[in-house]
Order: sequence, then structure tokens, then C-alpha cells
Amino acid sequence: MTIRLYDTSARQIRDFAPLTPGCVSIYLCGATVQAAPHIGHIRSGLNFDIMRRWFAYRGYDVTFVRNVTDIDDKIIKKAGEQNRPWWSIGYENERAFNDAYTALGCLPPTYEPRATGHVTEMVEMMRGLIERGHAYEADGNVYFDVRSFPGYLELSNQELDNLQQPPEAGVTGKRDPRDFAMWKAVKPGEPSWETPWGRGRPGWHLECSAMAHKYLGSAFDIHGGGIDLIFPHHENEIAQAKAFGDDFATYWVHNSWVTMSGEKMSKSLGNSVLVSEMVKHWRPIVLRYYLGTPHYRSTIEYSEDALREAESAFARIEGFVQRVTELAGGTVAPAAEVPPAFADAMDDDLGVPQALAIVHTAVRQGNSALAADDKEAAVARLAEVRAMLGVLGLDPLDEQWTGADSGSGEDLHGVVDHLVRLLLEQREAARARKDWATADAIRDRLKQSGLTIEDSPSGPRWTLG
Repeated sequence: MTIRLYDTSARQIRDFAPLTPGCVSIYLCGATVQAAPHIGHIRSGLNFDIMRRWFAYRGYDVTFVRNVTDIDDKIIKKAGEQNRPWWSIGYENERAFNDAYTALGCLPPTYEPRATGHVTEMVEMMRGLIERGHAYEADGNVYFDVRSFPGYLELSNQELDNLQQPPEAGVTGKRDPRDFAMWKAVKPGEPSWETPWGRGRPGWHLECSAMAHKYLGSAFDIHGGGIDLIFPHHENEIAQAKAFGDDFATYWVHNSWVTMSGEKMSKSLGNSVLVSEMVKHWRPIVLRYYLGTPHYRSTIEYSEDALREAESAFARIEGFVQRVTELAGGTVAPAAEVPPAFADAMDDDLGVPQALAIVHTAVRQGNSALAADDKEAAVARLAEVRAMLGVLGLDPLDEQWTGADSGSGEDLHGVVDHLVRLLLEQREAARARKDWATADAIRDRLKQSGLTIEDSPSGPRWTLG
């Protein structure tokens, strides 16, 4: 068994070899909390949640760090526009991100550090870089000297002579326009912290280098994030960390975007779809299926039609799970192991689409067994399906999705079930007296309400859709 991952730095799929046998350490660039999350933000968390679950299934002890950037230019700008404290905006949106991660079934990280809680570590890193000749102070700012680090731009495969750093407002004193700010001198009305070079606040890139060092040490296995972070963020992280003396990440794994009309989903484009709104109209488990089942390196083009297709596909899986559970007279435990073909797909760069094909094949086989009254085979397929869905975080019988806090009205399921069953009893009474018109009318009214009625040997049952 060897897990293989596409390593952005190597530009190829590599066999995964952990630094410590049996353990895997992952650092994921998390939320910048200037606004509530849209589904493009949450896709990254979902993709790496599936990665984490697969490593755990394969027997690894996983340490998963997902940071929170709670201070940056955008947060400060929002605070000014809304006449609110910067930290108020950060806390509010950090809660919104955590609510979204939880709603879509992401496991909590091992550690979730905030940037503002690690200024001491940032100062230590800057001091070390200045002493080694890789950084310098100017007008209260601290800059990284990109020409001092020969490996700069290897991740993004750019030429230094052609490089243009993204603009940084208000920075002065650069020796080279391509140098980037690690620390920004204090400005009137902005938050600041004391350092040997005067008061100021951290630059975005320094935060992650310092937090990864604190929680995962000088070397760790996997650094993850969206493809939009490759440059400048991840490139600058590498320069800081390696110039400081760290080996840093062995593998770089990047997920692709969610797009609308071919453009990256972004607040600045005005085309974002907030998770908090989406879960009012779509079941969270369906959103997880929609965002988590395409390959993590493929782009998802958002559309209502695509979501409806995902809903229908998951309904086929869920319907099978429900039917066999009823037939078995109780919960069927997941199999101890997933089918070999599913495992092969997941080992091969987290090939979720190929793995999902195995799930649907097992569902079709299970439905055929049901049609043939082969209870043993149907139950065996359900055990396999639950094992595979569990790895993907999509098992509808998991307490994440059956509990009272599962979101999108799931806590009302019992009430709805009671009311629907009253109508179904009336329908059965009409059928018993051969009043087919009344029975059909009840069925049609339920269908108009968005419910599907299925007559089974054990009696009528209802599902959404």
C-alpha cells in the first residue's frame, strides 16, 4: 500500500513517504476572516478533510493544522468601512467559517492557531532572517530580500527577472521592488504590536511560516491550499522558512477553484455563494457530495443544474441505504475494510471520482439483490457502501447527519415523518376499501410537496425529491 499525491513542487505524482513512520503532518492555509465563507472557500477544507480521513483509514496518526488569518489589509479595510473594531469582524467571520466547516461535515483540526496569537514567533523568525542576511528593516517595515534566497520561485516556476510582486499599500524603503513585506510599520488607527523595529503588524506570508514552525517543527509532510496561493503566498512562505533554516514541507498539494461563468468564485467579483445561504436551500450532505466528490485538482463550474444532479445521485445512494436498513430490521455496521478497487482509487492521488464509481456499482448490485430478495447480498453491499461513504464523510447514517444539529431542518425530520405517516395511513385505508381516486390524490398531493412515495413489502415509505 502506497499513497500517491500530486506534488506541485515536483510537478508530478509522487509516492508518499512520511518523515515519521506511521504519522502524517499536514498544514492547510485556512480562512482569512474578512467576510463570511462562500462555497469556493469551503471546498479547500472539504478536500483536505477527505485527505485527512483517508490517511487515518490507512492507519496514519494525523496531525492537521488549519490556521486562521485574523489580521490583514482586507480586515482592516472592512473595519473602517463598517466603523467596527477589526477584531469584531475577525471573530464574527471565524465563527461563520467554523459553522460552515461543521455543517458540511469537516472534522475539527488538531490545532487551529490564529495569526494574532503568534506575533512572538514571527518576531523570532524575522530576527533570525535579519541576522542571516535574508531580511532587512526600513522605515519600521521588515522586508525579505528575495535575491538572497537562490530557491525563490521554484514552486511557481517563474523567473526572478520577470517577477512583479503584488502591490502592497503603504510600504516604503524597499531595496528591490520584488522584495516582500514580512512586517508593516504602524499606521494611524491600525492595530499594532511592539517589535525591536517599532510598532506594526504582520505581513500575510510571515504568519504561516511562523505558525507551521511552531506546531509542526522545522519539517513536516504536506502543505496544502488553493492553487491561487501558489504565488505569492506559498512561494514567500518557502523563502522565509528555508532561509530561516527549516526544511519546511516535503509535499505541496493544491486544490482547484469553484468557478462561476469561468471565473474564480470571489467576493471581489460579486459572484460568491455563501454557505450560510446555500444550506437553507440544499441539505448540507448534498453540498458536501457536490463539492467533495470531483477530483480536488479539477475545477468545479457552479450551477443549479449541477447541484440538482448531485442531489439526485446522492438520493440514489441514500435510498439504497434506507431500504436495506429497513429490510435488515436495524443498523448494518460498516465493513471493516473498503473494497480493494475503492482503496486503489483513493491511494492514487485521492481519486474520489473513481472511488465514487465503486460506490455506485455497489449500490446497483445491492439494488439487484433487493429485487431478487437476496437479503444477505444486499446487507453485504450496504456494509461496503457504508465503509466507503464513511471515508468520504458521506455516510447518511453517521451521527453528523442524523443528529439534531445536522442542519437544514434535519431536526424537523421526526415531525415531518409523523405528519406524512398520518397521510400515508389515510392512503392505505383508501386503498383497502378500493377508493383508488382518494389514494392517488393523497399520493399526488405529497408529490407536489416534494415527497416521493414508494410502496414496499413492508409498507409505504417516503423520501425527499
